[in-house]
Amino acid sequence: MKKIKDFLWKQGMSVEDLVAGFGSLGFQATELSEAVEIIMKMKKVGSKVFLTFTSNMVTSGLRGFFAQLCKLKIPNILVTTSGSIEEDIMKAMGEEFEISNFYADDVQLHERGENRVGNLVIRSESYMKFEDLMNSYLEKIYAKSKRISSSELLKEFGLVLNDENSILYQAAKNNIPIYCPGIVDSSFGFHLFTFQQKHPNFMVDTIKDMGRVVTDLSFDEKKSIISLGGSISKHYAIFAALLSGGFDYAVYLTTSHGSSGSLSGATTQEAKSWGKIKDDAEAATVIGDVTLTFPLIMSSVLDKMKKQGMLENGSS
Repeated sequence: MKKIKDFLWKQGMSVEDLVAGFGSLGFQATELSEAVEIIMKMKKVGSKVFLTFTSNMVTSGLRGFFAQLCKLKIPNILVTTSGSIEEDIMKAMGEEFEISNFYADDVQLHERGENRVGNLVIRSESYMKFEDLMNSYLEKIYAKSKRISSSELLKEFGLVLNDENSILYQAAKNNIPIYCPGIVDSSFGFHLFTFQQKHPNFMVDTIKDMGRVVTDLSFDEKKSIISLGGSISKHYAIFAALLSGGFDYAVYLTTSHGSSGSLSGATTQEAKSWGKIKDDAEAATVIGDVTLTFPLIMSSVLDKMKKQGMLENGSS
């Protein structure tokens, strides 16, 4: 059995060294260190890696990091919520979100046309600019195809964006599908609705994507998931894996707990009862804010991959 060791700071300590020290620290630090080792195993065995996340993480500064991970070909498949799409596009347009605080006067924010997500603020003006862009982009896509799956639609958007820090752009460029099963649940989805009122034969087919994600997986290949938070993005991935035998490796990062019965809090152990994760799968659940845990985990992973010559597209 592993022994507890005191954590000691060292001058010039790298992120890799820092997180390695977590392994013998205890509590969530140990789970975080274990998550690094599991993700390394995912990549070493050539597993197909799902990365799932919710829109609030794209509101934050993790958006560019997700795009960078796509550029480095860390995930093979993305699953997210519709708000992630619109906010990625807004930022690609040059819109800037601001840091406020968790205790701001929300009535005053509303009067100023500012919308709060935790301690972050998105201006209503950004949504108006986004609306103008949506109409022009959708007209071009409609001219090419009247019926399109949501993943194909998102790839079309990625191909016209010109922002290295855009998730859509990097996913399209590196042939990484983005699945968004709840695509209508946002301003992005509302604009799809209003566009369809003008073009009744325009159809975004989410069921077609279910066929694609299921047939993309097989019982024989290794499958892995890095799930940030919960929601429909997490379930879409683990359900798809269920149909082909379950995940071999799993890392969950969440602020929720299993006692609520929510999907966000459902542990990797609970997933085994459904067959969504294999009985003998290697798995870790890290409880904490992903704006803290995810950069630590993935920076350590990238350091290790760089040392071992495992990174594609180079790194800087």
